[in-house]
Amino acid sequence: MKTNVLLVDDEPNILRTMKICLESIGLEVTAVSRSDEALKIANQKQFDIAFLDLKMYPLDGIQLLAEIKKIFPDIIAVIVTAHGSVDSAVQAIKQGAYDYLQKPFDFQELQHFAQKVHENFKLQRQLKQLQQQLNLYQASEDIITTNPQMLSLLNLAREVADTNISVLIEGESGTGKEVMARFIHNTSARKDGPFVTVNCAALSESLLESELFGHVKGAFTGAVKDRQGRFEMADGGTVFLDEITEIPTTTQAKLLRFLQSREFERVGDSQTIKVDVRFIAATNRDLKDALGSGRFRDDLYYRINGVTIKLPSLRERPDDIPILIKHFIEKFGKQNQPEVSSEAFKMLTGYQWPGNIRQLENVVERAVLLAHGRKIEPYHLPDEIQSKENKRLVSLDELEKDYIARVVHESLTVEEASKILGIDPATLWRKRKKYGL
Repeated sequence: MKTNVLLVDDEPNILRTMKICLESIGLEVTAVSRSDEALKIANQKQFDIAFLDLKMYPLDGIQLLAEIKKIFPDIIAVIVTAHGSVDSAVQAIKQGAYDYLQKPFDFQELQHFAQKVHENFKLQRQLKQLQQQLNLYQASEDIITTNPQMLSLLNLAREVADTNISVLIEGESGTGKEVMARFIHNTSARKDGPFVTVNCAALSESLLESELFGHVKGAFTGAVKDRQGRFEMADGGTVFLDEITEIPTTTQAKLLRFLQSREFERVGDSQTIKVDVRFIAATNRDLKDALGSGRFRDDLYYRINGVTIKLPSLRERPDDIPILIKHFIEKFGKQNQPEVSSEAFKMLTGYQWPGNIRQLENVVERAVLLAHGRKIEPYHLPDEIQSKENKRLVSLDELEKDYIARVVHESLTVEEASKILGIDPATLWRKRKKYGL
């Protein structure tokens, strides 16, 4: 897709030079010398990027920016200004401009700046496309995917949802095993019934048996009254046992009997209780190892393993990372959703995510919090994502450039940025010109 650029400047030489420069990097340029004419053209043709001179007639650059934003709310606009008008350019940024470019500039400087603007536009277009995909592929309970393997697993989950067959969900920690279990429940005829979860790894042997089957008053020390177990609570719905390999062998025998008959007795009681529940189990361990070592019963394994859904790790579905980032930004950003800089986006999509989706969610939540509605930059990400494996060594100039960019971005005025950096505004202006900021 061609990127359409609207270029407006009342100086013929600058207009001609900028047009040649922008076209040299593959942009489709419409060059106009009057702001009122530019507004007419903008009502007739789609534009993605705009370079607007600040001092023009009859509308100046800020006025033209406001009118163009009404037509193209997502357009990436750059204000072109002469030295001495920086404060006006900063005001334009507050009103929706992406950045400003100071005159005079040479051909190479303009080319480099325009490439940066174009890169940002392509990123925003990609995120918009991903949002459309997100709307298309978002299932219930936040299953976000365009990955063929995951879509196949979702189809399998839908097929088994309305049966009573037991389901075993395998996958590393953080891959969304409970989310998949909820999806099966919510897609089934039991969706109006309870969905009851038990983390088997979080309970001791004695507590786990009581938690699953319940107990009667006096069954053991501390049992001061009758208590329903999770299986009883789940009657008419679904029970989800997470980390099922952590169940002690003594409790496994009682669980096997329950799965065969859907009958059980509370701890300390002889009365048999029968319930109607759907059973889903999950594990992040290799069940074959547990079977081989005798820590897990073979007959129980075959009983819970009616259908197996093996969730891939996030590193096995890298195509889902961008839409998950977008989803979590929307989730945590609420009314003030920050963009993601190109460098931060590369770090996020290039990371291996050993903690899978749960880790990605936590990282994005942290970044959204630290960005305060502004663009998410690399320094908003945890150290492990900015580790040597994920970033190259840089020169002192590059370090200075990144730090100045960060301070300018987070400051309200040039004067405030200069004060934080400990330099005067003129020095800051020269450094920004040097680094193309």
